[in-house]
Order: sequence, then C-alpha cells, then structure tokens
Amino acid sequence: MPRVTALIADDEALMRANLREHLALAWPELEIVAEAADGDEAIALCAEHRPDIAFLDIRMPGRTGLDAAPEIGEQARVVFVTAYEQHALAAFEAGAVDYLLKPIDHERLLQTVDRIRRNLRQPPEELEGLLADLRRSIKPADARYMRWIKASVGRELRLLSIDDVIYFQSDTKYTRVVMEQGEALIRTPLKELLAELDPEKFWQIHRGTLVNVGAIASVSRDGLEKQSVHLRGRPEKLAVSRQFFHLFRQM
Repeated sequence: MPRVTALIADDEALMRANLREHLALAWPELEIVAEAADGDEAIALCAEHRPDIAFLDIRMPGRTGLDAAPEIGEQARVVFVTAYEQHALAAFEAGAVDYLLKPIDHERLLQTVDRIRRNLRQPPEELEGLLADLRRSIKPADARYMRWIKASVGRELRLLSIDDVIYFQSDTKYTRVVMEQGEALIRTPLKELLAELDPEKFWQIHRGTLVNVGAIASVSRDGLEKQSVHLRGRPEKLAVSRQFFHLFRQM
C-alpha cells in the first residue's frame, strides 16, 4: 500500500488527540505527520510535510480553517471538522468536500475514511464555492454564542466571562457556575445553557454537568460502567454519564 499522510489542525490539544486516536482505529495505515494549533501553522506545516489529507477545524484563533483551506486545498484533500448544526451542514452536503462533526462519531468517521480512500488519487476538489457558502452560513462566534453571564455572588450580581467558567452544574433550583476564582449561582437551567454555549468549548458529560473542554486534564475509567473527568489544577472529579462515554472514546 502506498504511504498516505495527514495533518490535523485544531486549537484544542484534547480535540487533536481525540481525532488522532479515532483515526488510528479507522485507518491504521494513515500516518499523522504534523499537528497545528491555528491556520497559519497548518499552512506552514502543510508546505513542509506535503500531507495527502488535512483535517481542519473550521474555527481556530487567527486564521481559521476556512481561511487556511484555499492554500492547503491546492495540495491536499481537505476534511473540515466542525461543531456546527444543520444550517451549515447543508453547504457540505451540496459539495464533494468531506467533513466530520464534533464530537467525533466513529461510525461517521469510518464512512469518511472510506470515501477519502476511494477518491484520494483524484485531484483535490475545488473549494471556492463551498467556502463562499460556508462563510454565508456560519455566523461569527460573537454573534452566535453566549460570551457573558449574569450571576449572583453573595449579595452581588456580577457579569462573568464565559471563558472563565470551568463547569456548570445543576444544584436544586439553581445552576452552579464554577470558576478558578470561586463560584456563582444562576437560575438558567442547563438545557437553556446548552443552546447558548459554543459546543466546541462546552460538553455535556452528565445530565447535570457541562464542562469547559479546555479545563479537562484527563479521563479515568473504573471498569465498563464508570468514567470521571479530572480537571486541570482542581481536586474534584466530575462523573460522566454512560450516554456521554462516546465523547472520550479512545482518549
């Protein structure tokens, strides 16, 4: 079999590791030759390593996957990785470019791998039309997702940055907002928060818990029935419901 190589670009190291592990199972012969944390690094590493495939996160700091794709797509087959919902996926379905949804579903990845392998020796697809459609479909992050939240801290009402939140947890009739510098309470239920938070940054891991992906240090398993999330710089562990085990498969 000829050597096939790939690059993974995502600003979250946890996401890169997750995709790398899934690819190792779905396509053992595929060689990951480079990993990038933003669009500029992805372009530079693609020029250096000349991979056959580039897995590009749509949203990254600086130059995004959409920004980097025109240059990378001239030499590699682009696979976009996205957390966006159906309003954006219509643009993919209309074209020939492959995509993966976050969190990675292994069965969906197998379909993508099969399609790539069958078409790999053909020239990379033209991206101009797809990119135009995606830019129209996907609103800027600031317009789509919650950036600030009003919360009670003691007798004060404070405006908190979503970026500072480590996790949200249901607590009787309130929701706890846990941050490095303390805790706060809000009345917004988790179901409403899920609709307002960036799905790339916050994952539901339990019926009563949403966690900031960037705060996850590791995941431990206790047999087949229990998983726990360990947080960076914090002693508590967060339980993972069985229905959300797939988020950490092969991690």
